[in-house]
Amino acid sequence: MAKVNHSNIHIPELITDMWAPLTEEQREYLSDQFTLQSYKKNEVIHCEGETPTHMMCLLSGKVKIYKDGVGGRSQIIRMIKPVEYFGYRAYFAKQDYVTAAAAFEPSIICLIPMTAIESLVKQNNELCQFFIRQLSIDQCNSDERTVSLTQKHIRGRLAESILVLKENYGLEEDGSTLSIYLSREDLASLSNMTTSNAIRTLSQFATEKLIAIDGRKIKIIDEEKLKKISKIG
Repeated sequence: MAKVNHSNIHIPELITDMWAPLTEEQREYLSDQFTLQSYKKNEVIHCEGETPTHMMCLLSGKVKIYKDGVGGRSQIIRMIKPVEYFGYRAYFAKQDYVTAAAAFEPSIICLIPMTAIESLVKQNNELCQFFIRQLSIDQCNSDERTVSLTQKHIRGRLAESILVLKENYGLEEDGSTLSIYLSREDLASLSNMTTSNAIRTLSQFATEKLIAIDGRKIKIIDEEKLKKISKIG
């Protein structure tokens, strides 16, 4: 982890949805509070069991939220995309982190002390509504993801993961290759399946000409069929 010089970076460009409801005085206060940190690929941002101190906003790169399960097997809970907030729920719940976060690739993160956020929330009802809305969205997404990972069959789970990655990170210039390269282990972890099942199902999708595979690159060929498989489960 390394600190990034943010003298030329204006906070409105980073967190515009939080910035809008603030008064000028509150904006100046928040501008003095944030820091930027850079993280290397695979570097841990926070660990499970740590006490939360900052709200984080991913500015560039990719971050995975994960939890170590039985037998040391890691489960990816969700992937964070720019510009998305994370790390604040545990503080509001007065809990330690129940998950960990790590940089999936070199990333820059804006960190704001939760004490500053808490102070502003007490002063500003619109900012309070913003966090209520964010927490509600996170909860809805978590509920949907839980149902998908526990009730869908393997093909449905993998198809959904591919589509979620497309939605989060987009496609390369060719308009079909996912703009994120996951190992088979990470793709399996994201889809709640074994690595061998992920490899086998990817091969089936390639044989059915739903996708094309080139190492870690996945090219979507038939998105509509992937959507159908995801919905059928």
